[in-house]
Formats: sequence, structure tokens, C-alpha cells
Amino acid sequence: MATDVQLIGDALELPGGVRVTFVRTLRLPEEGTYPLPPGLGPFPLRRVADYPETVPAEWRERGGVMLPVYQREAMWLRFSAAAPAALQVGVGKVCAVSGKPWSDALVRTPQNYLALPRQPWLDGINSGRGTVRQFVAVPLGLGATVEGQLTGSEQWGGVQLAVHPLTDPARAAWEAEQRARPRTARPGGPMPAAPAAYSAPAPAGAAPARRAMGLGAGGTMRQEIVTDTRPIGDYRPDPAGRVFVHLASAAEWTAITGEPAPATPITAHAYAAHGLPWFDYYDADAADLPPADELAGIRPTGDWLADEGANPAPTKPLPVIQLGDKPVADGEW
Repeated sequence: MATDVQLIGDALELPGGVRVTFVRTLRLPEEGTYPLPPGLGPFPLRRVADYPETVPAEWRERGGVMLPVYQREAMWLRFSAAAPAALQVGVGKVCAVSGKPWSDALVRTPQNYLALPRQPWLDGINSGRGTVRQFVAVPLGLGATVEGQLTGSEQWGGVQLAVHPLTDPARAAWEAEQRARPRTARPGGPMPAAPAAYSAPAPAGAAPARRAMGLGAGGTMRQEIVTDTRPIGDYRPDPAGRVFVHLASAAEWTAITGEPAPATPITAHAYAAHGLPWFDYYDADAADLPPADELAGIRPTGDWLADEGANPAPTKPLPVIQLGDKPVADGEW
């Protein structure tokens, strides 16, 4: 299985020069349609392999990385790519683009991947007509996740990524095209990596009670998911790299890593407090994917959950150990 994934700071570097960052933001109201919310900084990422004594057993089997998320916050994914690539995004092993069960194979109809670098970010599941439903975190076991509503069970949770770079002939043809015309900057281009900073792993002990998180559907926002115009045969048929991203509750994050869970924005008033704008991205030359039939009937997580209380008081930070870029191990999923 493909394992060529690197954790660089708080970003994942996949084969083909594809970088994925998980960005924190505020949840939108579940009524109405909104512009894209601003980013409030990246989620911290940690390798599952660095905490073998404290992560749940199934996390060790699946490998990958983990991040802490509160039920009251949302996330979006920021992408950059050095060359065209097809990126699959799953939520609980349900394709966030097509609504179909996860498959390592690329499919054009319905399209089950994102065309990079034309797609600079993804804020939620495809609801079609130029909109997505925001990614929001909910505990597994309630049936509120996209996975739970579509499959009737919540076995996986988390986020799954797999990248299919161009084949060698297609890459050579693309590079020839680039040499023949001036290069232009694209939104979502390569971002400088932050230095990797990890807290020391918690002491060995019994694994905490499992309270893994999955992604449900939040408010609706305006965002196109670009219809790919490149022949699907230009991409490698098998993933060159894939990774499982586990979502931990704030309490579970602290129990596993010994780190305090990061503070989180509380209400939409944080927009004004941070002085951050709303922003939109539209590719005028791109066609938007149609709605995914399976995702059309997904209910919002507000049908299950009330808002969380105040943030827990942070625990005493542990000494920070600077580590270099490290490979991320894949597992069985």
C-alpha cells in the first residue's frame, strides 16, 4: 500500500507535490446560504505512530495522523499542487464529492475526486448548484455523521485522503505546455511550511476510552467543486499516497498526547474580533459538479447536538521538542 506521505509542520505533503492543510473556522448557521468563512489557523497534526501506548487500537491499525476538534467548530481543507493531480477526499469512507462508498479507483461519472490545482480548497460535502455543506465534527455513535446517515453505521469516522498524480507521459506533456507559456500564480499555491513542533508524548498507560469523531453536514455555503476536463487516463490508476486523518475530541487529544487542546473560537462574533474578511473563490472557466444524489438528503448536525459549553481550562504545557519532517505510516482501512 502507498505510504509516501510526509508530515511537514501542520501540513500533509503527498506525492506529486500535493499539500493539504486542515484549517479551523467557525460554524455557519444551518439556515441560509453563506460565503466561505475565513480561516482561523491550521489544526495541529500529530502522527499516530508517535503515541503507540495511548491511541486507540484501531487508530494504530489505520496509521496516519490525528487532529483535535471541538464539536462547535468547523474545518476546511486547503490544497496546493506542484502539478495537476486527482485528490480523493473521504469522510468516514464516504466520498465527499460523489457520496459513493470509498474506492481507491478514480471514477469520472460521478466524479469522485478533486482536480488540483484548480480546486484550491474544500469546505464541505458536495450539495451541488455551486454549494457545499460545511464540515462539522460530531462524536461517532449518534448517527449524525455523513457516514452514519448514508451507511447506517459509524465504523470509520475521520477523513481519508488519496492522491493520484499524473502518469509519466501526461506529466511530460504538461511540463512541455508549461514551458511553452508564461507561468501564472494560482490561488491556493504552495504555502511556506511552519517548523514542526511537537510536545513530548504522554507517559505509557492504558488507552483512553474511544471517543472518535466523524464529520457531519453543517451550514450551506457558496463553493464550486470543479468538473475535471482532463482525461482520467492521465492520472495514475492506483494512489501514489494515502493517509487516514483521525479526529479526536479535545479531551481525548489531551489524554493521548499530554498536550492541552488548542483554544477555539466560540461564536460568530469572533469574525469581528479577529478582523477577518469573508471570501469567495470562483473559477470562471470551470463547470460546477452537479449535486450528488446520495448527499442531497443529509440532515444537519443541529438535529442531534446542542452547542458545547465553555472551553476546558488548558492543562500545563509540556516541553516542546523540535522534530524534523517525518513520514506518515499508512495502515489497514
